[in-house]
Amino acid sequence: MGKKQLWMIIAGLIMLNCLTIAFFLAKGTGAGGTAINDEAVATVGKQSITRQEWLNELEKRYGKDILKELIDQKVIREMAKKYDIKISDQEVEREFRLLQASNSAFNQKNQLDEKRWKEQIRDSLLLQELLTKDVIISDKELQSYYQKNKDLYEVPEIYHLSHIVVKTKDEASKAIKELAQGSSFSALAMEKSIDEFSANEGGDIGYISDGDERYPESYIATAKKLKKKAYSKPFKIDDGFAIIKMEGKTSGKKYSFNEVKKQVRRQLALEQMKTPASASSFWKEAKVDWFYGKNKETN
Repeated sequence: MGKKQLWMIIAGLIMLNCLTIAFFLAKGTGAGGTAINDEAVATVGKQSITRQEWLNELEKRYGKDILKELIDQKVIREMAKKYDIKISDQEVEREFRLLQASNSAFNQKNQLDEKRWKEQIRDSLLLQELLTKDVIISDKELQSYYQKNKDLYEVPEIYHLSHIVVKTKDEASKAIKELAQGSSFSALAMEKSIDEFSANEGGDIGYISDGDERYPESYIATAKKLKKKAYSKPFKIDDGFAIIKMEGKTSGKKYSFNEVKKQVRRQLALEQMKTPASASSFWKEAKVDWFYGKNKETN
């Protein structure tokens, strides 16, 4: 299982967690325990959509997947406890940084918070350890793989940036003047930036690093000169003029073989497996009994 597969597992878990929140919010009750499923959650002219209709549709579309995700989470943790498998905070942090550096999923303010991401990463790594707990790979093989794939275990310097993009140099100068007078960078981005997607997020474009093709090379070159919370002078880009702000920076790191040895072992062991990485293979052992088939439907 490579980075893309791991990322798909984590992204899938996170998507289902979002759906879970929406699903159970819909099952709320009013003051004193009174059911509020007849409450209108939307109106279209004189027609309304009740909470119960919304709930029914959520259950119809996502109910099985949400329930399966919740079961998988408990199965993973139960089996990890049974086999005394643990994932260190250092491993979670390292995987988080590697994913952060190699995926564009961390490019919006409205993404789930860091704690939630790390919980999903920990569960994913626990599952990998469970699936490969009986696989033995020699140190020679591990060393060989590491030497050939060192770049997989290097985190570049990562910059968290916001930007304001305007069409003309004159507009950029006016924006700089307003910033100097104390105006909020995020408020100006929402008001003036022609990049509507990031403007809606107060100009936040998330994390970028060297080689990121989403933004001009001048973004990184300029970012390297900025201190935290400082903003740049306007500079020319294809769409006009940009001003960037340094929200934060994460230093680069090259992980040694000993630091990532367990990770390399999981990688090689999972590549040898012919079955998909799924917690479903532990359902019988965990004695799962569920609404959609009592252990008969696990896909």
